[in-house]
Amino acid sequence: RTKKAKTTPMSRRKKGDRIHGWVVVDKPQGVTSTQVVAKIRHVFNAQKAGHAGTLDPMATGVLAIALGEATKTVPYAMDAEKTYRFTAQWGEARDSDDAEGAVTATCDKRPTRAEIEAAMPQFIGLVSQTPPVYSAIKVDGARAYDLARDGETVELDARNVLIHSVSLVEIPDPDHAVFEMHCGKGTYVRAWVRDMGQALGCLGHVSALRRTQVGSFKVEDATPLETLQGFMHSPAAFEHLRPLSTALDGIPALAITGPDALRLRSGNPILIRPNMFAQITEGHSGDDYQGLTVFCTTGENEPVALTEFAAGELRPFRVFNFGNG
Repeated sequence: RTKKAKTTPMSRRKKGDRIHGWVVVDKPQGVTSTQVVAKIRHVFNAQKAGHAGTLDPMATGVLAIALGEATKTVPYAMDAEKTYRFTAQWGEARDSDDAEGAVTATCDKRPTRAEIEAAMPQFIGLVSQTPPVYSAIKVDGARAYDLARDGETVELDARNVLIHSVSLVEIPDPDHAVFEMHCGKGTYVRAWVRDMGQALGCLGHVSALRRTQVGSFKVEDATPLETLQGFMHSPAAFEHLRPLSTALDGIPALAITGPDALRLRSGNPILIRPNMFAQITEGHSGDDYQGLTVFCTTGENEPVALTEFAAGELRPFRVFNFGNG
């Protein structure tokens, strides 16, 4: 009697391929950021995927998606400055602060260009902003938008956000105004328009929103989701895969030797030698290097680890693993 070989959990492999890098998608309207991540993961048959900053279903534009080991660099992309082009619609407040929500109040007043330009300075710089109740912020472990959809009263704390600049691009008609904003992390365009509408005494919500840049990821370099889906499991898709280091612009990079790479990959620190110190400090303003993040690569530019400069050493805190396991 022949015996069947037993399959053990150890023999099972993770589903998908070990694909590493960034894909810059031009997100279409009407899909969630999570849905786009799932579609891109499927296109590349990737084991692991994540995104750098949610875009609302109504919004379009830059959605940077990390595959494989690039997911370890997501926090750097999340912290990057962002640029948006958006349309404010005056005369209506909505519960979601955008066109998808229910109307909660109306107003007949419409602001003039002079009134808009006079109100703008108070909403530029360090601004206290209460996020929209329909947002991904967690309240007692649940997403605010889930609580709001369930009819619960959601109260979110105001937070300080940094808005570098806002320009009034055009006023196509009395009901609408188009703006462009350059801002730091955590800024809600919907909250900005809501607050502007209240300050102008006319109410307002966002009727169109497009993200044109996230750090080094720009909309002119983004590929439409539809185009990428046409490359399903095809080598052509890989022409749109960017290096893991794309999200690390501005972080000092250091090429290290094979033995040093081995030490870092094992989770051990390496000593900073004089030639390394010169490389690290070149282009770094200031003379306090303690806690400085340094991106270590091999001589062939293969990512090794993100390290922290401390007491004459580089200590790894994110190690990149490109093995096949």
